[in-house]
Amino acid sequence: MTRYPRALAALAAACVLMGAAAASAAGHAPPPAPLSAPVAPLRALALFVAPAAPWAGGHRGIDLAAMPGQVVLSPAAGVVTYSGRVVDRGVVALDHGGGLVSSLEPVAHAPPAGTRVVRGEAVGEVGSEPGHCAPDTCVHWGVRLDGVYVDPLDVLEGFGPVVLLPLADASAGGAGVS
Repeated sequence: MTRYPRALAALAAACVLMGAAAASAAGHAPPPAPLSAPVAPLRALALFVAPAAPWAGGHRGIDLAAMPGQVVLSPAAGVVTYSGRVVDRGVVALDHGGGLVSSLEPVAHAPPAGTRVVRGEAVGEVGSEPGHCAPDTCVHWGVRLDGVYVDPLDVLEGFGPVVLLPLADASAGGAGVS
C-alpha cells in the first residue's frame, strides 16, 4: 500500500473511532428501535442543522412536505407528553422511551397528554397555520435523544447515521471501499 491510501485508511478509521467515542462520552446510545416517518410520502424540504452550542441557531429537526389536513402518524409507540399550542401552532410531543422524544408541528386534533399510541397510529392532522415553510406547508419533526436534538434521519428506519468504512487493501484484491 502506498503512503497516501494508507493515510486515508487511517483517517477514515480515526473518524469512525472519534464518532463512536464522542457518542459514548455524550452518553448517547442508539435508540431502542428505528422510527418511521410521521407523514407519507417522505419528502424533506429542509434538513437538520446542528447548532454549534445548545443556545446557538440551527435547525433542530427536518421539515417534511405535507398538505393541510393530512394525517400525522406516530413514528413509534409511546406516550403523548404534550398536546397543545406553542406560540401560534399546534404541537404534539411523544415519548418513545429510552430517552427518545419526537415533536411534531403544526398538528391539529392531537390526542391529550397521557394517551398511549402505537407506531403508525394517527396523532392528529397537519394544521393549516402558516409555518416557517411558507408558502409551502410542512411538518417540522424534531427528535431528542436524552434531551439533545439529533438528526431525525439518523434514527429513521432505512436511513441511519453515516459511517465511514476503511478502504480495502489493494494488495488483497480489494477494489475500493468495503
